[in-house]
Amino acid sequence: MFTVAKPSSPPAIPRDLFAAIADLKQELNAIVLAHYYQEPDIQDIADYIGDSLGLSRQAAETDAEVIVFAGVHFMAETAKILNPHKLVLLPDLEAGCSLADSCPPAEFAQFKAAHPDHIVISYINCTAEIKAMSDIICTSSNAVKIVQQIPADQPIIFAPDKNLGRYVMEQTGRDLLLWQGSCIVHETFSEKRIIDLKVQNPTAEIIAHPECETPVLSHADFIGSTTALLKYTQTSASDTFIVATEPGIIHQMQKDCPSKTYIPAPSTSNCACNECPYMRLNTLEKLYLAMKHKTPEIILPEATSIAALKPIQRMLEMS
Repeated sequence: MFTVAKPSSPPAIPRDLFAAIADLKQELNAIVLAHYYQEPDIQDIADYIGDSLGLSRQAAETDAEVIVFAGVHFMAETAKILNPHKLVLLPDLEAGCSLADSCPPAEFAQFKAAHPDHIVISYINCTAEIKAMSDIICTSSNAVKIVQQIPADQPIIFAPDKNLGRYVMEQTGRDLLLWQGSCIVHETFSEKRIIDLKVQNPTAEIIAHPECETPVLSHADFIGSTTALLKYTQTSASDTFIVATEPGIIHQMQKDCPSKTYIPAPSTSNCACNECPYMRLNTLEKLYLAMKHKTPEIILPEATSIAALKPIQRMLEMS
């Protein structure tokens, strides 16, 4: 005679998740940090919304005992590196990053060893292991400023994003040795379809993130980090924007300037490929459950965390 195991009941989810999460914030002394690319509900419940630089600063300065990071894995790792003795939660551990994945630590270690005279500046969109091999971390909002502070005769490896690296080279006139990594979202934008949109909306301004490929950037009226793009839409006299970055940022643009029009830049196909599939793994329900059960927790080897902290601190000092 066989006994059939009954399926376990799904975890109970409160009807009012906003209230339940607010209660857990108080109970845990927790802060919710969210990237601009998260779904609107998560942005609305967050204590702080920002790009990688802003989130790093918040993580470094917070007095909260628990950090709930609504973003992707490398962002939560950065928070843990800055707060090794605090509980750092990520709603979905599968929320990775195609750009971080494009720079395997073992291969990068060989690349670095082949160029011993170079210092390493790594874009924050990389794993803790890559950060630990770096001299300075940067973000899209401070990469140009940081490279400009390095002596002109000092060779530089720039990793992992080749598109951001090319943009930094153009802005600084520096010759950087680029690791050939990229972001699947920012490489899906179609130059042809963006031009078609511009023809249909001749007064629209094209605004783009520097992770986009050069042909797309060549048509942009403004290029900047996620936060810079948001600020630009607030101050520009234009009332229509074609937005070439992950469309999650449009939620904040609409909240800040609801009378303006924001058109997501189209991808090369008709899919929603301009949405980051990793960012969208986080949901309000998962965020609640992470806080309720204090898991999934970000845990890093102590040696990696200590080594990765130095280049992050240097970035914060140079920014």
